[in-house]
Amino acid sequence: MSEEKQHTTQEFEYRAEMRQLLHLIIHSLYTHQEIFLRELISNASDALNKARFQKLTDHTSGPERDFKITITLDSDANTIAVEDTGIGMTREDLVERIGTIASSGTLAFLEELQKNDKPVDANLIGQFGVGFYSSFMVADQVEIETLQEGGTSLKWTSDGLGTYTIASGDHNVAGTKVTLHLKEDAKDFASEYRVREVIRKYSNFVDFPIYLGKDQVNTIKALWKKPKGEITGEERREFYKFVARDYEDPLGHLHLHIEGLVNFDALLFVPSRAPANLFRDEARRHLHLYSSGVFIRDDADELLPDYLRFVRGVVDTEDLPLNVSREVTQKSPVAAKIKSTLTSKILSQLSDWVKDDTSLYARFFKEFGPVLKAGLWSEFAKRDELLALMRYPSTLTEGEATTTLKKYVDGMQEDQEAIYYLLADSLEAARRSPNLEVFRRKGIEVLLLADSMDAVTIPNVHEYEGKSLKSVAQAGLDIESETNAEHLPGDETDDLLALFRVQLGDKIQDVVISKRLVDSPATLVAPADGMDPHFERVMKAMNKEFEGSKKVLELNTTHPLMKNIIALKAKGDQDTRIKAAVAQIYEGALLLDGTLEEPSAFVERMTRFMVEATQD
Repeated sequence: MSEEKQHTTQEFEYRAEMRQLLHLIIHSLYTHQEIFLRELISNASDALNKARFQKLTDHTSGPERDFKITITLDSDANTIAVEDTGIGMTREDLVERIGTIASSGTLAFLEELQKNDKPVDANLIGQFGVGFYSSFMVADQVEIETLQEGGTSLKWTSDGLGTYTIASGDHNVAGTKVTLHLKEDAKDFASEYRVREVIRKYSNFVDFPIYLGKDQVNTIKALWKKPKGEITGEERREFYKFVARDYEDPLGHLHLHIEGLVNFDALLFVPSRAPANLFRDEARRHLHLYSSGVFIRDDADELLPDYLRFVRGVVDTEDLPLNVSREVTQKSPVAAKIKSTLTSKILSQLSDWVKDDTSLYARFFKEFGPVLKAGLWSEFAKRDELLALMRYPSTLTEGEATTTLKKYVDGMQEDQEAIYYLLADSLEAARRSPNLEVFRRKGIEVLLLADSMDAVTIPNVHEYEGKSLKSVAQAGLDIESETNAEHLPGDETDDLLALFRVQLGDKIQDVVISKRLVDSPATLVAPADGMDPHFERVMKAMNKEFEGSKKVLELNTTHPLMKNIIALKAKGDQDTRIKAAVAQIYEGALLLDGTLEEPSAFVERMTRFMVEATQD
């Protein structure tokens, strides 16, 4: 008798994060409870794909068997069972994959749930790869019976309250059977009508037959191979919801039949909204790869550039072998050609939206603009196409309205040589920046870039249509304010600059007269050859040891505050008040720059000034 057969029933405790997850699933209010069936069928399909792949690539592997999914209902016992003839699981699989969740999906899922107090949408379960546990939304006990070829039958049981058991089982066919003992408020899932409805809604396109009793419920196969004119909109929407595990209809689709140097079919979709984990979803399963109709992988995202990671769908080609791995795909000239074609077709589709349906494109860019922007630094060959797709708020737009680089250039003033932009933490902060004052006075448009991706992409876009891009937060701009206010005389200006230079010392690179300020007394800018201040803050957030360049303090010598400081200096006994004013002006500039580290001294000094100003 094998060592595994000698095991008696063993009880295990869930890890802490698993207990937290299960508690949320059992006790929280979820929407779309039927998702559990979609997830169990999807898991069964994965197990069947693995078994079929093993058969196709290892001809000595076991006897032939019928690959299928069977759903059994028992309304008297109030149970539903989902059974597959797939690859099955070992004891180690049950502990690591069912009892633990070895991936980071659990923690990411919990982080997302903790962001707000709204009812938990069960769709997040599918997004974060913890689908099996959705069973506990509808069941107070779940049993798994499983057998792997050449192995021993095992039975896993849990009520989801903290422990699970693994014992010897009676399953005598390779594969897995999951039985749910339904809660009272979920007994409708033991109804044939209800289950048939859910299967048709979410699982109509599974690659294997799904039987409910003697009837096969799913009937539509390989939708991407059918002529476009023979596919209804409803079929496409159903297929999208199956392949993307989404509830909402897609924003758009792209159906391709490509013949030539490489042959492939593809049915791709753009979701209507960005998933919560769009940027941190590294183990993506969005693009399904088939070889001549045989499923290979559901994570073939190397067939698209990272900045198109939002695309969902299927690619089917006869030019890649069945046993192609991710590493082989990444180096394959066939895969490279598919990637190039898909990228061009998707960007072309987005360009068509720009021309034909501006509201549709605006919806798309609001959801996926940040990830699309990543292509500006990762793929130089597509930069012109991508720049044409970019949308930015500006000093001439209001609310959520945006402009394009093309529109900006067309509206430039006759003597304007550059495209001006301002990076900021928020659109509100950008609009309040004193660095915009001269541009507003002269009616020059400035792009307001508050998206975090702008900080790492725009500085790498040096020009557009022959016009250089310049940050208004850097020194050396060839633009000067037009004002009727009088500047300080030359000698007083020199004294003012000397005051600030001496007191601030090595805190700054220099103190200079500002050409950009109209109403504000001072502002901090980056040196002409330095890094944009906002980008520096991004770098510091990523690397605590990063040291940026010292800033340049610009002073508005038309401002009454500067004239008052010089007047105090002329009295000869006001050093304390002058030093306090200089410190307050500098720290006020730091505050607007977003880099004031010790606000307490600033507030204390401000209070002192207010006390003096309000005395009789």
